[in-house]
Amino acid sequence: MQELHNKIKSILENGSASLFIAYQKSREGKITPTFITKPEQSQKAYFGDDCKQNLAVYIHKQEVKNFGKVGIFANIYTLKSLLQIYAENQIRDDYLKVVTINPNGAIVEFANFMEIENYVNENKPAPNPEDMERVEKLSNLSREERWDYWLNELSTCIKCYACRAACPMCYCTKCTVDCNQPQWISTPSHSLGNIEWHIMRAMHLAGRCVECNECARVCPMDIPLNLLTVKLNDTANIEFGQQAGLKGELDYALSTFKVDDKENFIR
Repeated sequence: MQELHNKIKSILENGSASLFIAYQKSREGKITPTFITKPEQSQKAYFGDDCKQNLAVYIHKQEVKNFGKVGIFANIYTLKSLLQIYAENQIRDDYLKVVTINPNGAIVEFANFMEIENYVNENKPAPNPEDMERVEKLSNLSREERWDYWLNELSTCIKCYACRAACPMCYCTKCTVDCNQPQWISTPSHSLGNIEWHIMRAMHLAGRCVECNECARVCPMDIPLNLLTVKLNDTANIEFGQQAGLKGELDYALSTFKVDDKENFIR
C-alpha cells in the first residue's frame, strides 16, 4: 500500500495532476471514493479486492474537470471504461494520469491510452459465470416468458436512477428521461414508465457496456439490470465482433455502418 501512497504523492507533487481519485477504507470497513488534492493526503488511498466501484464515473463531473489534469486509480473495469470513453472522444490523452496495480501487486502508471489498451487486452477479466448462466437460462425461455420475467423484475423499480448515476457510460449532459418537451419516457414509477426507461437505457448501452455491474450493485431494489446489457453485449459480439472497452478507437455497432453488415437479426 505504501508504494501506492508514494505514487499518488509523487504525481501530485510533480504537477502531473491537481486531483487524484482513489478508494479509501473507513474504520468500519466501508469502501468509498476519495478525492486527494494534497500530497500528504495520499495516505488515505486504499486498494483491495473489495474495491468494486467504477471510479470512471467521476471524470465527467464538472467539479472534477475544474481541476484540470486529474489522476485516477483504476481497477480493470475502470480501465475498460476509460478506454471506451476515450474511444468515444469524451476525454483526451493529456487529461488523465492513470494508475493501477497489476496481478503481481506492482504499481503501473500509464503514459497514454495505447498502453491502457495493451494492458486491458493482456488482463481481460473473464465473464462472470453466474451472470452467463442466468443469461443462458433467460435466452432459453420463449419471448413471452422473457417479457413476463422482465415485467415482473422491473415492476419494483422506483425510478431513483441510481443505475444511471453509477454508470460511467451514461454521461449525457441531459438524459432523455429528463426531457419534458417533448416527454419521451413516462416519469412515474409504473409498468409502462419502468419498461420504457430500462429498454431505452439498455439500448443506449448495447455494445458499450464494460460489464462492471455497477448498475445492479447499486440498485436498491436488487434488480439484475446487468443481465440486459450482458445479453446485448453478447449479441453485439456475435453479430458484429465488437467488445466494449478493449480498443481506443470507436467501433460501435449502433453508430457505424458497413455494407456487409448482417441483417438476419431484423425481424
